[in-house]
Amino acid sequence: MIRFKQVLVSFFMVAGFSLVAQEAPKEKESGHTNQSSFKQLYEEFSTPNTYRSASGAPGHEYYQQQADYVMNVVLDDQNHRLYGEETITYTNNSPDDLEYLWVQLDQNVRAKDSKARLKNGEGIPAFETPGGFAGKYITEPFDGGFVIDHVKDAAGNALPYTINFTMMRIDIPKPLKSKEQLSFSIKWNYNIPDHTVDRARSGYEEFTDGNRGYVIAQFFPRMAVYNDVEGWQNHQFWGNGEFALTFGDYEVNITVPADHVLDATGTLQNRKEVFSKEMLSRYEKAKKSYDKPVIIVSQAEAEAAGKGFSKKKKTWKFKAKNVRDYAFASSRKFIWDMQAVKVGAKDVMAVSLYPPEGNPLWEEYSTKAVAHTLLSYSSHTFDYPYPKAISVHAKNQGMEYPMICWNYGRPNEDGSYSDRVKYGMISVIIHEVGHNFFPMIVNSDERQWGWMDEGLDTFMQYLAEQEFGEKFPKAIAPYPKYPSRRGDPAKIVPYMAGDQSTIAPIMSNPENVFQLGPNAYGKPATALNILRETVMGRELFDHAFKTYSKRWMFKHPTPEDFFRTMEDASAVDLDWYWRGWFYTTDYVDIGVKDIEKYYVSNRPTKKMRDYLASRNITEADMPPMVYLDNEKSDGFDASLKGKKPTESSKSLQAFLMDNFDAAERAKLKEPKYFYKVTFDKPGGIPMPIIVSYTYADGSSKDITYPAEIWRKNNKEISVVVASQEELTGIVIDPKAETADIDLTNNTWPRKEVPSEFDKVKQSVKGK
Repeated sequence: MIRFKQVLVSFFMVAGFSLVAQEAPKEKESGHTNQSSFKQLYEEFSTPNTYRSASGAPGHEYYQQQADYVMNVVLDDQNHRLYGEETITYTNNSPDDLEYLWVQLDQNVRAKDSKARLKNGEGIPAFETPGGFAGKYITEPFDGGFVIDHVKDAAGNALPYTINFTMMRIDIPKPLKSKEQLSFSIKWNYNIPDHTVDRARSGYEEFTDGNRGYVIAQFFPRMAVYNDVEGWQNHQFWGNGEFALTFGDYEVNITVPADHVLDATGTLQNRKEVFSKEMLSRYEKAKKSYDKPVIIVSQAEAEAAGKGFSKKKKTWKFKAKNVRDYAFASSRKFIWDMQAVKVGAKDVMAVSLYPPEGNPLWEEYSTKAVAHTLLSYSSHTFDYPYPKAISVHAKNQGMEYPMICWNYGRPNEDGSYSDRVKYGMISVIIHEVGHNFFPMIVNSDERQWGWMDEGLDTFMQYLAEQEFGEKFPKAIAPYPKYPSRRGDPAKIVPYMAGDQSTIAPIMSNPENVFQLGPNAYGKPATALNILRETVMGRELFDHAFKTYSKRWMFKHPTPEDFFRTMEDASAVDLDWYWRGWFYTTDYVDIGVKDIEKYYVSNRPTKKMRDYLASRNITEADMPPMVYLDNEKSDGFDASLKGKKPTESSKSLQAFLMDNFDAAERAKLKEPKYFYKVTFDKPGGIPMPIIVSYTYADGSSKDITYPAEIWRKNNKEISVVVASQEELTGIVIDPKAETADIDLTNNTWPRKEVPSEFDKVKQSVKGK
């Protein structure tokens, strides 16, 4: 028995085509912590609790606050100033008593003395836009901060408050207890910036005829979020990190010049007062038009209105249920069109507002793109719940709010436009309308985790673009393959292969990253696309993603809630994936390191025989075995070449004769060639190894080894390829599915292959 155990131990030591060298004893190395890429994310994740469960779903004691607004707003078109007064009713659904309240004052980022102007220490740039240069060095800083006239309680008594940059703390007389409500009012005003100069997310564009197009958002003091994760989310607004906002109901009255047309978050309450009879008739027609938009205000009517500047006023009244924010657009120069979209069992209005400067591009594509977006996103998440989605044309803008967004894309003065402008406009509309889903409904904390709204939305944008004209033909006429800017794995390669000193992990605050576009938009979108197409497969991914979307509709998810739900709903362990793609700046690089050819033999190799002899073990001591011999090994028997395994191994022949009948043996396919293929991984991210093997007879075979193949050796692994034909070629990741940054090591025999980074550089040079 002892002798047989020794034989087995010796055999296992030499298994796998290698021998364990006998080395002299050496000094013991110190121990180490678990450095595996596959260790669980327990150290990174917070402990599940009654508010957020281990499955990624809201816990049974999950809560969120509510902030309801009643607001009266006046737009002073002559002086481009906005005046407003709001009453906020705040409901404390948390288990905590609140000593004070925090309110966001986003416009203070544009106050004359704003520290946001001084936040970057990047020296002198090589070039800058004329407006940016003039704003920094020639003109006086724009004074666009809030003027707070008063803060009062429900009885009209003044409430003390303290303004700290873009946050205002309101000190209440006594703590707001759990489950109690508090109402208070704020009166305010501010100067509206020219967003084409100030690069603001909200403001106006002045046209050559003196008219303005207003896109107004972040225009009122808004309640900050209080939650179970960090208490008050009162991180300052520096410009990049967007918003953490509380859901509520809005009642908003907006007074503008009488010749303006206006649309906003919510349902218009006094349509008959603000619409002409002709507009009402067209609107009723639009409600039944599912195939094409109906013009509500024509270009001719908008151009005629732009010649007069009414001194009269008109008030538009809106109500919105369960939204996290509010915005509106207004101008006398707006063309207006609408189309009905059947989303699930309900009708949604797809809407566009645009000046004549946007035509003919906008009249042709904007509302159709809105309709397509609603259908595509709904199919992957949940049915769009709001009554409308509005796309507003604003020069150089791309910004989103509930039910309404601003989008760029303008033709030349003669009305011509390139494919780049057309697809750029359609893409930004898909992206900004898509933000209704993330984060307007699945309400993540944009101030802290920019990727949770931008990355998820960019991923969904990629899906919608690739479905453009195919999945929803009623919404959009067919087009060739859509030229998506982000989402394709190859397009993130230059970023991931870049200078590590200017790359931050996805799990970074958006204010603290060097390249916000790749970090918050491109890389997470690509990671999710690879996860869907290559790691999980569409069926598992789509079910899990839809589960996350539905679980967190009208709630406040964290990154952990997303990560946990994706695993919970799919039974796929993805901690290694989140760690590599989201928590590090590692990259993907997998290569073919070495190929060795083996043949079946009837006896051990010379090296193995010498090893056994050193242990006083003879061949007779070994149980029946099938041996494999490397053709480059010392003492290799060349007569093994070309023989079938059964011709070279008596033990294999005996086994088959004893265990298979003649009919079964006739069906067996004996491989004549055995290869040890070694893959290495210069990159830090473990990924599935997607391999295409080609053979001498012209056939090929594709195999995907799971990422778990790296779990015990993060640097290199070896696999056995058994074939009836001689192996002639190997290609890793033949369809460029994994964002591999170096393709020069992806082939055997080795080829000089330009990397994806080089390809992108060449394509840029060619434009």
